[in-house]
Amino acid sequence: MQEAYLVDAARTPFGKRGGSLRDTHPQDLAAEPLLALERRNGFDGGETVEDVIYGCVGPVGEQGLNIGRLAPMVAGWGEDVPGVQLNRMCGSGQQAVNFAAGQIRGGMADVLVAGGVEHMTRVPLGSDTPGEENSYADDTGVSETYFEHFEELTTQGEGAERIAEQWNLSRDDCDEIAVDSQHRWGEADAAGHYDEQVVPVETTLDGDEIVLERDEHPRPETDAETLGDLPLVFREEGDGVIHPGNASGIVDGAAATLVASSEACERYGWDPIARIVDSHVVGVDPTTMLTGPIPATEELLADNGMTVEDIDRFEVNEAFASVIGAWLAETGADWERTNVWGGAIAHGHPLGATGAALLGKLPYQLDACDGQYGLCTMCIGFGQGIATLVENV
Repeated sequence: MQEAYLVDAARTPFGKRGGSLRDTHPQDLAAEPLLALERRNGFDGGETVEDVIYGCVGPVGEQGLNIGRLAPMVAGWGEDVPGVQLNRMCGSGQQAVNFAAGQIRGGMADVLVAGGVEHMTRVPLGSDTPGEENSYADDTGVSETYFEHFEELTTQGEGAERIAEQWNLSRDDCDEIAVDSQHRWGEADAAGHYDEQVVPVETTLDGDEIVLERDEHPRPETDAETLGDLPLVFREEGDGVIHPGNASGIVDGAAATLVASSEACERYGWDPIARIVDSHVVGVDPTTMLTGPIPATEELLADNGMTVEDIDRFEVNEAFASVIGAWLAETGADWERTNVWGGAIAHGHPLGATGAALLGKLPYQLDACDGQYGLCTMCIGFGQGIATLVENV
């Protein structure tokens, strides 16, 4: 079995909903990280890349027609590079990288590009759900037979609220995590830690040519007092903890990684930034829905004879602050080694792209702290979890 390496990782800035990327077609957005990887690593995509694997959670409308195939075509890689779109909901971008690593480790490929895209302005959240307004309120979106096996269907927001109840997380607890995320992003951005990961996007906005260079969603000046004034989203006041300030931001963005075998790295003169060690997926209770990172982390570490103390940096998707609080409580991981440059509460969560973006952060963080191992994990709708272990090389 050959090793799979992360050669490079790049993402677009994440544009706030209705922001600077609102006039950018999702296919053009998806092509931007591909072009960056090609430019930075000196290869011809049409001649070198064997396949493109792209996550997308709303593969309809402008994100339909297999955006994994269209992204390399829009990038100018010609007709010979195939592409596939996958949907493991919020874990899609991370799953794309894991699938790529698996193919390379199995000897079925040598050079793959894996990542994802989500344009949440032009293809809104829930666009692929049945119902007049694409919401559970109009139609559950599942077969009646589903309820022969499961008693109820909850939203992710309700799942986050139930997690807060189960782990006794107060609104203040969740807001503290949110404030840390914002401040950490601000400190990392000011220190230039995102400069290499985030590639500027030249696009058109309202007919004018612009360049978006940095994430638009973060509010590094956020404090607990400001968050305390925000209304709850999923429950009545006094009966919940989740509000817009301690949940992931709705944004537009794309991310991609270049994944290759050791033979390909030698052939093309690439110096990889990380080795993809192992990955794991789990299924969990679909009503609380978002507890998957806990067993995904624990089982991945156990499979590799490791504990949380062996991990120098964690990236845990900040879908909701309560998910982070529960994960920290159950795994015993150190918050000071987790999401150290801020997370999705700050920079946002473009569903199909986030997993590749978070994985792409880890090698840079390991370099910065002279660490060896990093672990990325995400919660997923309908009760799943995904985790990936990488090693600094």
